[in-house]
Amino acid sequence: MSGFKEPSFADRQKAAQEARQNILNKFRSQPGPDDPAVKQRQAEREAVAVDRAKAKVVREAAKAEQKRRDQEAAAAAAAQIAREKEEAAEREAALEVGRKAARDARYAARKKKKK
Repeated sequence: MSGFKEPSFADRQKAAQEARQNILNKFRSQPGPDDPAVKQRQAEREAVAVDRAKAKVVREAAKAEQKRRDQEAAAAAAAQIAREKEEAAEREAALEVGRKAARDARYAARKKKKK
């Protein structure tokens, strides 16, 4: 088996030139912007973009609706809590009035007993 033969400068130059030529040929073989296939792919991409935009609008509308419902639920819950606190305060006030009346009755009974 023979050893590795290092390529000469001319070989490296030739390989580089061939690589550049291959890249150029590949670029030239691609269809131009006025090719029907290219136009069709562009139209498909635009249609997909429009569909995505519509879907995004629908998603945002759904999110806004959900947010509105959540806010309404939170407001209803806050109103319910406020009503419950108010009712509890009213019950406490009624109990306090009853306790005061009982206390006053005991005081009056004690005063009447002393007389």
